[in-house]
Amino acid sequence: MRAHSILDLGGTPSLNLPNTRYARPGRLSPLWMRCLLALLLVSQWALADEARKPPVAAIASAYPLASEAGFEILAAGGNAFDAAVAVSAALSVTEPRGSGLGGGGFYLLHRASDGVDVLIDAREVAPAAATRDMFLDAEGKPVPGRSTDTALAAGIPGEAAAWAHVAEKFGRLPLKQSMQPAIRLAREGFPVYPRLAEDIARKQPAFARSPDARRIFLVKDAAPPVGYVLRQPELARSLTLLAEKGLDAFYKGAFAEKLVAGVHKLGGIWSREDLATYHVIERQPLTGEYHGVHIVTAPPPSSGGVALINALNILDGYDLEKLDSATRKHVIIESLRRVHRDRAEYLGDPAFVSVPLQRLLSPDYAAGERTSIRLDRATPSSALPGYIGDERGGVSTTHFGILDREGNRVATTITLNTWFGTGLVIPGTGILLNNQMDDFAIKPGEPNVYKLVGAEANSIAPGKRPLSSMTPTFLESARGIAILGSPGGSFIPSLVLLGTLNWLNGADAMGIVTAPRIHHQYQPDIVFAEPKGLSDEERQSLEQRGHKFRDWPSTIGNMQVITWDYATQSVVAASDPRGAGQGMAR
Repeated sequence: MRAHSILDLGGTPSLNLPNTRYARPGRLSPLWMRCLLALLLVSQWALADEARKPPVAAIASAYPLASEAGFEILAAGGNAFDAAVAVSAALSVTEPRGSGLGGGGFYLLHRASDGVDVLIDAREVAPAAATRDMFLDAEGKPVPGRSTDTALAAGIPGEAAAWAHVAEKFGRLPLKQSMQPAIRLAREGFPVYPRLAEDIARKQPAFARSPDARRIFLVKDAAPPVGYVLRQPELARSLTLLAEKGLDAFYKGAFAEKLVAGVHKLGGIWSREDLATYHVIERQPLTGEYHGVHIVTAPPPSSGGVALINALNILDGYDLEKLDSATRKHVIIESLRRVHRDRAEYLGDPAFVSVPLQRLLSPDYAAGERTSIRLDRATPSSALPGYIGDERGGVSTTHFGILDREGNRVATTITLNTWFGTGLVIPGTGILLNNQMDDFAIKPGEPNVYKLVGAEANSIAPGKRPLSSMTPTFLESARGIAILGSPGGSFIPSLVLLGTLNWLNGADAMGIVTAPRIHHQYQPDIVFAEPKGLSDEERQSLEQRGHKFRDWPSTIGNMQVITWDYATQSVVAASDPRGAGQGMAR
């Protein structure tokens, strides 16, 4: 394989999923043969895992102090799962715009001892008092800001439950020990770095509406200067309560009553029963075999894994090596357009809707979608079946990856939704409220803050988990492994797709995070491209096909990637240069 960016991509291997048929022109392999092959390949990888141990551990996260927290726990005898708790908790302190005790997310875990892959779903859930039209006015129109800027926007958080579950079931160390670095950072403080100062300045109007947020994050009602030591004593106490007294102390009893009373004071609708009944869910990840590459990725209520596999299936029908560069980008854009249409139409919480996974992941289905793609012309999104929405009119999340010396690995994407969530802090706790309720389709066809549209499958219902774009992913082949993911809202599946294709074509972690990026999400019917993502000739060619462009938002995308090459034993941990993180291997 030669190393190059996806934006110079040549041929792409074909995706083959167990439990689905694989179609090539003129050849159709029996289902039982493909299932047997997949089982043999997975067995070989599991056996190889027992024999292979990486020469070093690696952590890639959005801020160096969070990565250091993970290494502190590894040095104390913890494994990758203990380190995941430490990194998550530290990010809640040092990168509060992206995640925290008031949010949730997905933890994709691989245990080397037995080859088990599992996704811990710590997604927020709608409160019991939530209603289908809670963000609409009397005329059925969305009330501006209600689903993003008010306490009504907050789902019941799952982050604390995830830390406790991961520590108890997969870790070696007690939760109290793994959370100590974060507690220390919250209590003693850390210097404000340039990106955090910029983020706080951006959120300043929202912080001004919350007395606790104003006191914690602002200095004389303005963003703190770079180097200012940010201390969060109330958050330190909340973290300590969870660390020392456990899950029930957070979701039940006096502290839960404090959370509910605080949210009600801010105008929210949480109840003690909402908190007491919250639980994480262990889900079977989506898997695929892609020309010898084993893919493990997130299932619903994430839409990202479905989009990743479906897009690869669509691209499988092209000999990308023989296409000119503009046409290669064109078919990538068209595949993204179609997988996001599917997201809008079909995907939601599998406990509430029947998600047609077998169809969406089938190469036969992708072949049907491919027939509507013309190489010489863009397909207007309005021309696709089941068109939803219009063009009326990111965003913050965080991701990290971990590989320990035993070969255990973690890919975690966690979030408050937008920058600092609602910007509201629950009084006396230091906990920022998420605004994940905006991830529901508040009205069919109505775009959310990411301009994503949805149908009834993702409508609001009590106890329901909103659809997500988060796409934590593992890749493994005879070459080695890759652990990847990113924040970026609706852009996330595109980032992971491009990163996957880059790794398949020889790039290491640094090559993946530095590669230029393009994106399409069905609605709005716009191609986003980074400044260096297209040459003038490519852009002109795509515009002649009918594609419309918009500048790539400077704050979108902060990939964290780890790669391990079996032949060279090279382990590379890379943090996106667009962010403030640092990949570390030691």
